[in-house]
This record gives sequence, C-alpha cells and structure tokens, in this order.
Amino acid sequence: MHKISVSLSGHQTSISLEKEFFDVLQQIAKDQKTSIASIINGIDENRNPDSNLSSEIRIWILKQILKTSK
Repeated sequence: MHKISVSLSGHQTSISLEKEFFDVLQQIAKDQKTSIASIINGIDENRNPDSNLSSEIRIWILKQILKTSK
C-alpha cells in the first residue's frame, strides 16, 4: 500500500492505494501535466459524500485507462 497525504478543502487527509494504482495515478498526472493532489481534489469534489475516496480514485483510474484504450 502507498499512502498519499493531500489537503482536501483545507484539511489534511491520508489516502491508501495499492502500489499499482498509485503508479498509474502518477503516470496520468505526468501525462496531464498536473499534480496528483489536483486530480484527487477533483475526484473528491465530484464524488458522492457517502462513497469512499480511495475507491472513487480507483474507479477514476480505471475509467481513465478504459478511455485511452478505445
């Protein structure tokens, strides 16, 4: 597991992702010329407040991969 510390709405939080997901997230951030924190903030702003942020990040990564494979 890889822990990521980010500030969401002014509050520090820590997110755990499997190394494989973190590696892909890093690559997507690099490809989009943005930061991991920026991506996570966008995911957080658009998610259902009852959903788990780590799960939402994994789903977002999967959708990004599926988009690029078409």
